[in-house]
Amino acid sequence: MTESAHETPTEYITVEIYDQLYHLSGQNADHIRALAARVDGKMRAVAAQGRTVDSLRVAVLAALNLADELAQATSADPALGRLRTATLRGLLDEVLEDERKPPPDALAASAVL
Repeated sequence: MTESAHETPTEYITVEIYDQLYHLSGQNADHIRALAARVDGKMRAVAAQGRTVDSLRVAVLAALNLADELAQATSADPALGRLRTATLRGLLDEVLEDERKPPPDALAASAVL
């Protein structure tokens, strides 16, 4: 089996996202690095706004943020895009607000002091 003249060989690249290394393959290493940097930045922004240490929760919230950006960029109806954005922001605010609340035992411990 021969490689087509139009195909670019797959490159392997190691990227770091939210302090984890990932070994990815693709045809454009610079594009992969840029995507990884964007995901890392979104995850760090979400983590900075909440108190969660759960990287899965941070990843889901970052994915939601990126999906919202994509939906806005590709939406044919700007009003629908704004409505979707408001809804997602509300959901994100609720989750982050829950993260900011001290755990119930912390309140009890501070009342004892």
